[in-house]
Amino acid sequence: MALRDQLRILVVDDMSTSRGLITQALDSFGITQVSVADDARSALDSLARFPVHLVISDYNMPGMTGLHLLQNLRGNPATRQTGFILITGRADPQMIETGRRLGMNNFITKPFVPQDLRACIEAVVGRL
Repeated sequence: MALRDQLRILVVDDMSTSRGLITQALDSFGITQVSVADDARSALDSLARFPVHLVISDYNMPGMTGLHLLQNLRGNPATRQTGFILITGRADPQMIETGRRLGMNNFITKPFVPQDLRACIEAVVGRL
């Protein structure tokens, strides 16, 4: 069984269009076990019930940023090892450095093309 058949991913973004573009790209890679959340709090609730291998999260969301979500994941023994990719429209060096210190596995900037998202994911989980 291929990795893409087993991989469970949670996509977190407050913009439905962005969630749709990400999930559409994942589907084109053959990844079918994808869940979505429209904010970080919902993502944490979902992860408590349905663990995943990888979280792909937007940075700029109301209430809690993607980096705050990452900090929560790394602080919880149940989600500490979950892969984390940050998607952002403004990848300034300080934000990326903070993400790396918190345990971010990779990041990608918006707008992205599906091939770049695939490469970003494969750098974290291995060849799809």
